[in-house]
Amino acid sequence: MTEEFEDMAYKEISYRDIPQSGSVIKSSNVSIIGIAKISIDEDSSDGVKIILKKDENDNIKEIKFICSCGETKALVLDYAAE
Repeated sequence: MTEEFEDMAYKEISYRDIPQSGSVIKSSNVSIIGIAKISIDEDSSDGVKIILKKDENDNIKEIKFICSCGETKALVLDYAAE
C-alpha cells in the first residue's frame, strides 16, 4: 500500500509591527504575510524530531530540532539577496 504525504500549508500572519497596549490582538491589526508548509520527521532511535518550515515555493525557511529531553534548537535560513 502506498501513501502520499503532503506538507500541511498554513497562513503566516504578522502582528508585531503594530503598536499595542495589553495582550489582546485585534483581527484588524493582523496581516497575512505568506504561506508556510510544515513537515515533521521523527528519529525514533535518537528521540529527535525535525520540523521543516517551508515557504510557498518549497524553500526551507526554518529547521527546528526538538529533543525528547525537551531541548529545542532552531536554524533560520534567509534567502534575501543583498
